[in-house]
Amino acid sequence: MEFEENQNTGTMKVLERHQFDVKALTNFMEENVEGFEGPLTIEEFKGGQSNPTYLVKAQNQSYVLRRKPPGKLLKSAHAVDREYRVITALNRTDVPVPTTYALCEDIEIIGTAFYLMEFMEGRVLWDPSMSGSSKGEALGVYTSMNSTLAKLHSVDPFELDLESFGRPGNYVGRQVSIWSKQYIDSETEKIPEMDKLIDWLPSNLPSDKPLRIVHGDFSLSNLMMHADKPEVIAILDWELSTLGDPCADFSYHCMQYRQNPDLADQEYCKETGIPNEEEYVAMYCDKTGSDLKEEWELYMAYNLFKSAGILQGIMGRVRDGTAASKHAKGMAARVRPLAEGAWKLIEENFL
Repeated sequence: MEFEENQNTGTMKVLERHQFDVKALTNFMEENVEGFEGPLTIEEFKGGQSNPTYLVKAQNQSYVLRRKPPGKLLKSAHAVDREYRVITALNRTDVPVPTTYALCEDIEIIGTAFYLMEFMEGRVLWDPSMSGSSKGEALGVYTSMNSTLAKLHSVDPFELDLESFGRPGNYVGRQVSIWSKQYIDSETEKIPEMDKLIDWLPSNLPSDKPLRIVHGDFSLSNLMMHADKPEVIAILDWELSTLGDPCADFSYHCMQYRQNPDLADQEYCKETGIPNEEEYVAMYCDKTGSDLKEEWELYMAYNLFKSAGILQGIMGRVRDGTAASKHAKGMAARVRPLAEGAWKLIEENFL
């Protein structure tokens, strides 16, 4: 699989629609960021962030600025204040995150809410197949990625005053309800397996797990690796984070083993140094004390179902004319196999 890294890494000139008053930002930073010295130069990071992200270069230090996009937004979307809150709380733990400096909710400054954090020099890897890496590098990256998520899931949110960061209890049940409703509201064709999942899952949920911070989209491309070593130095993009079931979060991350043909191939994993799915799950369980033997395929089925619900929701917005249809055909083609795959896991393991 080819990964267009250069399209998604590095910076570019700030897009016209994302420009803002640099003088106003300078004044804000002079008042709110300790040790700040202007003047500033601003570049925009490439890549598909839904929250525009900028490299802010000052006299003595570089910063990263993440902001809500300009324009009319859904009330709960692009919640940069939530991102800032969880990263700031995690600054007090051994979970690798950037240092945060300031949150600004006054939209008069640059037009939308934003926050500033440390710029970390490192690498973002886009290819989970690790095709250009040595065996040692591939094993190191996967080992570090695994232990980083285990560290996050070992943090007690109550000790960080994050008890109001998400709703307690029944996380998977609530998710099943949300994505069932979204699927039904967005339905464009009958998929019998999806109907069966909507009917079966609410009565067959995984057991409740200790409430933990869940990232929501933990993947290789949302991690900053050390410039020279296979070591995670920061978890990025906290937009989907909340409190919930850590095993559901880990299982979502592990779906790559089912959906990437290279990672699904045990021989490929062995040749490249990547732990196979069973080894990777065992590493996580060893670090967190979780026991996933009985429920692993249930979590997998749930996450395949959730992915089908997400894609169908996008299809519904395309149908209603509220979303661009550039990739709509491809998304529509993926919903049915996800639903069929999820139901097959249920049939094989739980019926």
